[in-house]
Amino acid sequence: MKKALALALILTAVIVVFAFKSQVATILKSNAPALEKNAEKKIGDLFNQEIKQPIFDAIKKKVIASPPPLRQTEVNPSNALLTKNGVFAWTNVQRFQNGSLPTLLPSFKLDQIAEARLKDMFANQYFEHVSPSGESASTEAKKINYEYVMIGENIALGNFENDQKLVEAWMNSPGHRANILNTRYQELGIAVGEDTFEGRKTWLGVQIFGKPLSSCPSIDQNLKSQIDLNKDKLDNLQTQASALKTEIESMNPQTKEEVKTYNQKVDVYNGLVAEINALISEVKSETQTYNSQINAFNACLSN
Repeated sequence: MKKALALALILTAVIVVFAFKSQVATILKSNAPALEKNAEKKIGDLFNQEIKQPIFDAIKKKVIASPPPLRQTEVNPSNALLTKNGVFAWTNVQRFQNGSLPTLLPSFKLDQIAEARLKDMFANQYFEHVSPSGESASTEAKKINYEYVMIGENIALGNFENDQKLVEAWMNSPGHRANILNTRYQELGIAVGEDTFEGRKTWLGVQIFGKPLSSCPSIDQNLKSQIDLNKDKLDNLQTQASALKTEIESMNPQTKEEVKTYNQKVDVYNGLVAEINALISEVKSETQTYNSQINAFNACLSN
C-alpha cells in the first residue's frame, strides 16, 4: 500500500513538472518578439516599381536631309563669291526674320563635317546627301565623335551671286527652309568652296545643322549600377529571411533553452526585416531620382 502511494506521488510530481515546463514554454514563447509579417509585401512592391529607360536608341539618329539637293541651273554670274561667315550670318538673319528663332551657334565640329562633305562631293563627283560609298553627314559625325540628338544637311551647287542669294535660294525650297527654321537645332556648321564639277568651275555650299547630345541633361549611370547592386542585395536578404521564417514557424520549443533559441532566431529574423525595409527605402529614393533624370533626358530628345 505504501509502495503504491509512493508511486502515485512520483507520477503526480512528473506530471506537474511537465505541465509546469509546458506552461513556462508557452509563456516564454508568447513573450517572444513578433515576426514581421510585411517584409515580403514590401519587397514585392519595390520590385514592381518601374525603372525607366532612355529612348535614345528608339529615336533612330539620322540625317534630316532636305530633298532634292539644290542646283542652280540659271546663267551664272562670273563674279560669284561665297563665304563661310556670310552664309552663317544670313542663315541666322532668316531665323530672326521668320519668328525670332534662337540664333544658331557656330560649331567647330559641324564645320569639320561640312568641309568633309564638300571635299568628298568634289573629289568623287556626286551631288547627293549620301555618297556612292555610303558617306553622309552622320558617318562624318561618327568619325569625329560628334554625338547628336539630330543632325541635318542642306547642300547647294551653282554660281550663286553671293551669300545672301544662296541662303534665299535655300529658303525658297520647302525642305531646305524647314532645316533653316527648325527650332530644335542649336548649332550650325558651314563649308563653301569652288572647284571643278562635271567639267566646269562651280561653287558648292554645305550647311550642317545639329542638336548635340550634350545639350540634354545627363543620366547618372553610377546611380543605375547602385540600384542594381542594392536590388541584388535585397534579393539575397529576402532569401535569408524567408528561409529563417520557415524554420521559426516549424519550431515548437518546450524547454527554456529551446525557447531561448527560438527567441534568438526571431530577433535575427526581425533584424533582417529591418535591414530589408531600410534598403527598400533607399532603393525607392534612388529609383525616383534616376527616373527623374530619364524623364528630363527623354523630354530633351523629343523637343
